[in-house]
Amino acid sequence: MADAPTPPASLVPLSDFADLDHDRAERRGYPEAVYCEGKTPAQVGSIAAAVRDRGTVTLFTRASPEHAEAVLTKVPDARYDGEARLLAWPPEPPEPTGGPVVVVAAGTSDLPVAREALLTATHLGRACDLVVDVGVAGLHRVLARLDLLRAARAIVVVAGMDGALPSVVAGLVAAPVVAVPTSVGYGAALGGIAPLLAMLNACSPGVAVVNIDNGYGGGHLAAQIAAPAPRSGG
Repeated sequence: MADAPTPPASLVPLSDFADLDHDRAERRGYPEAVYCEGKTPAQVGSIAAAVRDRGTVTLFTRASPEHAEAVLTKVPDARYDGEARLLAWPPEPPEPTGGPVVVVAAGTSDLPVAREALLTATHLGRACDLVVDVGVAGLHRVLARLDLLRAARAIVVVAGMDGALPSVVAGLVAAPVVAVPTSVGYGAALGGIAPLLAMLNACSPGVAVVNIDNGYGGGHLAAQIAAPAPRSGG
């Protein structure tokens, strides 16, 4: 006898494929995030219904248009950024607190990852600016933005190719730099491994490195660095 077909995720208890961390914001100060890639749209839709019912602030990352459609069916007021592949619910970010974050994209091809970092930090409560197309092939472009960069509490630098921009920026500013390598580049860039290794070997101090194309991780770390100072007891 043939096995019965597997029912769609919408008919399967959520606990069969997910265990949501509804208390993350209270425990850590930052909301839940759902990584959509590798999940079916039906699974992501079921997760969206659960966070809606609990009122859990949530980011959905690496969301395809099909994932977005499933989420918006359950949470119509969620906001989807197709370039960043990110959904946010509630759609409006909190009022900014802490210090400002600047996200720097080396090239136009790095923008999807840079926007993921930007939106993540924004929805985690930081005031953010985006600086685009300031790669090391034209250093005058990043030098022209020094006033903005030096006013930041934390800077996210997103770059592929040779991955040199984080070292350059870190040598010009006092703030910590979060380096995000991207899978942008010709063959010897090895899908982002070359910029990753370049960033790990940065000669400028104060550079932290996250995984390839991990805009969410870069934006989250920058938001934590730029968080308001904790109140002293007394």
